[in-house]
Amino acid sequence: MNGNYQRIQRIFTVFGFLVLAYSVWEFFRGVYPQSQGLMFIVQAIMGILLIFVPTYSKKLLKIQLPNATVYFYWFFLLISVFMGTILHLIEIVSFWDKILHAVSPMVLTAVGYGLICMLLKETPVTKVSPWLFLLMGFAFAGLCGVFWEFWEFICDSIGGMNLQRYATLDGTLFVGREALMDTMGDLFINTIGAAVMGVIAFFQGRGKPAYFESYRIKKITKS
Repeated sequence: MNGNYQRIQRIFTVFGFLVLAYSVWEFFRGVYPQSQGLMFIVQAIMGILLIFVPTYSKKLLKIQLPNATVYFYWFFLLISVFMGTILHLIEIVSFWDKILHAVSPMVLTAVGYGLICMLLKETPVTKVSPWLFLLMGFAFAGLCGVFWEFWEFICDSIGGMNLQRYATLDGTLFVGREALMDTMGDLFINTIGAAVMGVIAFFQGRGKPAYFESYRIKKITKS
């Protein structure tokens, strides 16, 4: 890992602990109901642990992600877990949730490209149709978007966090089709984000047979 990678990781970790301290302060001040405040603390801790997923994937699983993919992943953690949830921008900015659902599939599409490269093993990327990468990235991001909605549902069920916007700010429940609008809108935006990433990759990769090699997730073998 280069110095720039480690420096960014340290800065991000310090920021994560500051956000955790803020969440603990809110909990003891009773800013939110106890169950909800506790959920914020748990998510802050999880966010800090998630910062190190790329590092420990390399150390324990012997899987190395491209630095560009890791930086994009960290950016998403920043705007989703720390800024969106713990600092409550998702409540303050009405369209913040939609920003998250546009950015996350772009990260996941890149991961999908990397997984294809890894599964190809020794097969040269230049011998594989770029459409395989484009379709895999799109499908992978779409599936992860569905799992994210499952996570929001669990958080809403346990912590009453209203991530799926099934109620107004004063607790009035939406009814019928109106209760589905946020979830379906999230899935729609997720699909658009994955498609946009695919279009970008398509045009950037035209005339460059080895383009998708830059996304490769490497399996580290002992020498």
